Amino acid sequence: MVRIILIRHGETQWNIEGRYQGQEDTQLSERGILQGHMVAEGLRNISIDAAVSSPLERSYMTCSFCAELHHLTVQRDERLLEINHGAWEGCLADEIKARYPTEFQQWHTAPQQVTMPGKGGESLEDVRVRVRDAFNDYAHRYDGKTLLVAAHDAVNKAVICDVMGLDMSHFWQIKQDNTCINVLECQQGQWRIVLLNSTNHMGYLFSGIEQKGL
Repeated sequence: MVRIILIRHGETQWNIEGRYQGQEDTQLSERGILQGHMVAEGLRNISIDAAVSSPLERSYMTCSFCAELHHLTVQRDERLLEINHGAWEGCLADEIKARYPTEFQQWHTAPQQVTMPGKGGESLEDVRVRVRDAFNDYAHRYDGKTLLVAAHDAVNKAVICDVMGLDMSHFWQIKQDNTCINVLECQQGQWRIVLLNSTNHMGYLFSGIEQKGL
């Protein structure tokens, strides 16, 4: 059996602003750095054998805070990159709503039908395929071990839906707060969710925060 501790990166300034980040390499805010240290402390006494992260700095730094306490080197995996928002990247949610009203509405009501407009824009299915490939790889490579994985909002939601047997129409039914902890286990190809969107390490059961951008 492999156990995967899946976390989301800490807060960024663009999270605060409601600006779509996608694969833009944004930095953690001051609060995001604090959150990173808090999740690291929350996992200090958990046995972790390896750590892997999206190469984007916000996830890599969050993962590094955790890995340092376990004397681990963080491996980068491009399959964990956040969804490519195409033309939406760098834009505020309200700006996207004004420029792409139909697509923006569809993104929030039928996300499985949307391919992000512009160069490089991905669909949730694109994300699901590459992230599930990574998780299947981890299940084989880290059998018998516990792996820390640091990624992003859409990435986490897509793979959680997938291992639960839900299609991407259920995307918005999964919440992922900054530095939340999820635990997934896989044994003989069967996945299960052990923990979902835990924020206890930050001192509260649930955040109540609703971010406008991913």
